[in-house]
Amino acid sequence: MNTIQIPTAEAKKRLADYLARSSHKECRIVVTRRDRPIAAIVSIDDLHELEQLEKRAGLASIIGKWKGFDEIADDIDSVRSSGGSGRDVSL
Repeated sequence: MNTIQIPTAEAKKRLADYLARSSHKECRIVVTRRDRPIAAIVSIDDLHELEQLEKRAGLASIIGKWKGFDEIADDIDSVRSSGGSGRDVSL
């Protein structure tokens, strides 16, 4: 999927068009101000995927803080780096 950058004025003028394009997964839109990225318009599926990644990273980050779990840290890193999409754990 490609990503396009648009200035805020353009986003205001054609918001409905950009929302439709992102919702149909045609592209991701980065909104800029003075050529600096300030926001993004992505599909709801992309947002859910980002949220899942954040949750998985958050859970994995506490593993090292549990007593006695140092020996499995390498196994956890190996599993995480092997890819896989995991499963949705949304409540």
